[in-house]
Amino acid sequence: MAIISDDNDFGKQNLKTKNPIIKTESIEYDKTFENSIRPKSFDDYIGQSALKETLKISIEAAKMREKPLDHLLFYGPPGLGKTTLAGVIAEQMGTDIKITSAPALERPRDIIGILMSLKGGEILFIDEIHRLNKVAEEILYPAMEDFFLDMTTGKSQTVKTLRVPLPKFTLIGATTKAGELSGPLRDRFGIIYRLQFYSIEELAAVIKRTASILDIKITEEGAVAIAKRSRGTPRIANRLVKRVSDFALIKFDGVITDEVANYSLDILNIDEFGLDTTDRALLNLIIEKYDGGPVGIETIAAALSEDVRTLEDVCEPYLLQAGLLQRTPRGRKVSPEGYRHLGKKINNLQQSLFD
Repeated sequence: MAIISDDNDFGKQNLKTKNPIIKTESIEYDKTFENSIRPKSFDDYIGQSALKETLKISIEAAKMREKPLDHLLFYGPPGLGKTTLAGVIAEQMGTDIKITSAPALERPRDIIGILMSLKGGEILFIDEIHRLNKVAEEILYPAMEDFFLDMTTGKSQTVKTLRVPLPKFTLIGATTKAGELSGPLRDRFGIIYRLQFYSIEELAAVIKRTASILDIKITEEGAVAIAKRSRGTPRIANRLVKRVSDFALIKFDGVITDEVANYSLDILNIDEFGLDTTDRALLNLIIEKYDGGPVGIETIAAALSEDVRTLEDVCEPYLLQAGLLQRTPRGRKVSPEGYRHLGKKINNLQQSLFD
């Protein structure tokens, strides 16, 4: 399976080309750290059990019919394995996958170039698909539904519309904000699924698999200790394995135990809930400056000198999932659990609001 990737510098580097794709060389899984640990089969892909069973059946049915898989939309917080899952699907279908992101598809020719380059049965993966501009989205409609492009030629009175057929392909879209997708685009996906946060047991399994691939020695207790601080997210778990392994190698005997993991993560300012410095700063700000909330996200972002999108996409999902933060019509407020986690006392006014 060949993977062709996109990068956001495309527009600067390839202005003279008609084909927006991405890089022309194939990029194998083992070229980078992240790719080297990506699973290639459902057996190796840990977590999302219900989705995996659905996909296995859909893939087998598509193979029996000798037709491409239905278009798929995966949504959920970042780092849960949407891109990895797309790669597994391509591997199981025995086809190639082209990977790009919506912000890279700025001009009509960008999306047209990618669609025209597809071969029958190939998979097109578009990350952050909620950020597609209106023109690109409208070009996708007939391409997804009927596998053709409507292209115009000529000017003013000589304008003609040409219908260009496309090979049948599968579009896999990924987004952290399914609510921002338009109804017409969302309705064209045959399978829509929300990826769930991982349990500690699932994350421990991910961590042990990654450690094995990277030849890192780790105990069961060490894997669980890292899993507890990984915010339910495999991407974070894999990153922490590398960081903790550095401490294990330099300060200990090279083996990640629970003692080594907890010591290392404490040094990295990642607490037992997986909260980092930014998460705690957000909660403390709401408590200390705004009496626990509610307060608007724009106000929080300005006070922390953080981007609103970073807070909404990276910080908030886990804080909400963990019950440390609450989202109300008037803004965000810290929950009683958030107060307890930070060792703060709830004042009488806030207690009356919770009651």
